[in-house]
Amino acid sequence: MPYIHEDFLLSTPAARRLYHKYAEAEPIFDYHCHIPPQDIASNRRFKNLFEIWLEGDHYKWRAMRSDGVAEKFCTGSATPHDKFLAWARTVPQTLRNPLYHWTHLELKRYFGITDLLDETTAETIWQRANEQLATPALTTQGILKKFKVKVVCTTDDPVDTLEHHRAFAAQGHPTRMLPAFRPDRALIVNAPAAFNRWVEQLSAAANVDINSFGAFTLALEKRHAFFHSQGCRLSDHGLNHCHADFCTEKVAAGIFDKARRGGQVTPEEHSQFASFMMVLFGQLDAKRGWTKQLHLGALRSNNSRLLKQIGPDTGFDSIGDFPQAQTLAAYLNRLDSENTLPKTVIYNLNPADNYVFASMIGNFQDGTSAGKIQYGSGWWFLDQKEGMEMQINALSNLGLLARFIGMITDSRSFMSYPRHEYFRRTLCNLVGRDIANGEIPDDEKLVGPMIRNICYANAKQYMAFPGMDDPAPKKKK
Repeated sequence: MPYIHEDFLLSTPAARRLYHKYAEAEPIFDYHCHIPPQDIASNRRFKNLFEIWLEGDHYKWRAMRSDGVAEKFCTGSATPHDKFLAWARTVPQTLRNPLYHWTHLELKRYFGITDLLDETTAETIWQRANEQLATPALTTQGILKKFKVKVVCTTDDPVDTLEHHRAFAAQGHPTRMLPAFRPDRALIVNAPAAFNRWVEQLSAAANVDINSFGAFTLALEKRHAFFHSQGCRLSDHGLNHCHADFCTEKVAAGIFDKARRGGQVTPEEHSQFASFMMVLFGQLDAKRGWTKQLHLGALRSNNSRLLKQIGPDTGFDSIGDFPQAQTLAAYLNRLDSENTLPKTVIYNLNPADNYVFASMIGNFQDGTSAGKIQYGSGWWFLDQKEGMEMQINALSNLGLLARFIGMITDSRSFMSYPRHEYFRRTLCNLVGRDIANGEIPDDEKLVGPMIRNICYANAKQYMAFPGMDDPAPKKKK
């Protein structure tokens, strides 16, 4: 039997029934990822297995460094072929790391390759994969079709033109690519030089002379409206923790002016400014009926030497231990008290806070929509089997699993769509084990629809993107 077989991770008859009957065939609603929109719009064809699999993948780089692989084979000057060989030599050392599962699941689903990757099989796998990458089935758009991706939501700065989203929409592809509004750089008054460079970009994008704090917020409002006109219905924020040092507009304007002059903003002032802006962004999302996403808890760029040498987002981030409960509650409560709390998905990165987050969402459900406040799927360091199980268990114990909107790839790689399969197998195995133990009824009419909905329908209904039931647009002549 091959390592990746039809019942991979499915340990009970009930788990196998649930997966094959209710989960396996569902399409993908990928409402959060970091794949480049231009790669989709241009229907990028990858030259080799390195480009599609290793380029930009800091998960693999971390494992390779831990195995003693030199940096030139991760982010450095080695050839694509030699970087792949270095990864192949590392793979056998990743046993019990989710990378071992993902590596072989991806090889099977993209290329039909069932060999275990190691130094002895690397050359054959390299050649077989590269041959298939030269075909239309594995261009970026071919991959979207192959994995039945109905929606892919990218992560976009307010200054982005969204030209690639428009270009792709005009092609009439059955997948919808929609932007998500990520205004993180609007908060970085504690880094005045970078903040001011970005403000100038915002000024140009919004066609607003940003000579005051009022002009700054007007420019952001205009970009929010522009994103809405392009089909955006999601915002996203990557924060250590929520900001809840609420201040007046006058105080926020003073901090803005200080940063614009190049002055050094104190940590207290930064927290006040960020708190004011996050309330504003919540109000904008509520105004236009968007869903807000809060990714909380990452401790980023810990290795200052290598940050300087090779830059951010290269594998030197970790789980942070920031206090979350009080500020998260205060932020959600502030918006709720003003009747401007939008649908919100909160993602936790620290397993110690799983029950904090799972209990927090219940404080702000108001009966206006099912699962209005969501405890998001396991992400980043928690998007593996154990992390998924912990998130599912916490949500099940303190909320309604049946209303969960399911998995995201949260990835920069076009090889990541089997993450949805991995999640679905994990979900079905967990529920199937409960059935085997007699903890929930062995009733497919009861359990089966819940599995199916978590895999796709819940997200579709929750996001309520316009035109989701319409046929694909016709390609413009």
